[in-house]
Amino acid sequence: MDHRCGWAGPEQIYIDYHDTEWGVPEYDSRTLWEKLVLDGFQAGLSWITILKKRENFRTAFAGFDPNFIATWGEAEIKTLLQNQGIIRHRGKIAATITNAQAWQKIETQQGFDKFLWNYVDGVPLRTKIADRSTMPTFSPLSTQISKDLKKAGFKFCGPTIVYAFMEATGLINNHTTDCPRHNTVAAMARSPAF
Repeated sequence: MDHRCGWAGPEQIYIDYHDTEWGVPEYDSRTLWEKLVLDGFQAGLSWITILKKRENFRTAFAGFDPNFIATWGEAEIKTLLQNQGIIRHRGKIAATITNAQAWQKIETQQGFDKFLWNYVDGVPLRTKIADRSTMPTFSPLSTQISKDLKKAGFKFCGPTIVYAFMEATGLINNHTTDCPRHNTVAAMARSPAF
């Protein structure tokens, strides 16, 4: 793919992620939660580290079923701290349990998908930036979502993490304008269903 976003490469796993997943609007509550948790695990690390361990994470965290993970406690944390296939960070592991509990509350009240997509009125924001070096790493909106998530009980969801999450899940289309995925991803947006 000519003119792919500059960050996508050179490893094939990165290229595949860019070409098939990054920026595609995600409307499933559970999948949105999984991606937010993984972005939280990325804090202080590179995304490719998480990508390479993603299947290990899915296995260790029971397919990222928040209803199941919400019941976990210290025994599961201790087990996960021994799992060499994931990022063994006590705070991030414990936050996954807390975040599952927070997800349950939002999901029951309005749906986690609706909670997030309401910030953009159900329609992905679309930037028109040609050079990734001028792309912001957070925004007033990611800052607001971060505050609201924290108020709801989420952890490891600062403005930069939330911005990366917004990019990954298509809440904002940040493919550069010369990247063929920019228009392809824009065409995948659904009409607001809320």
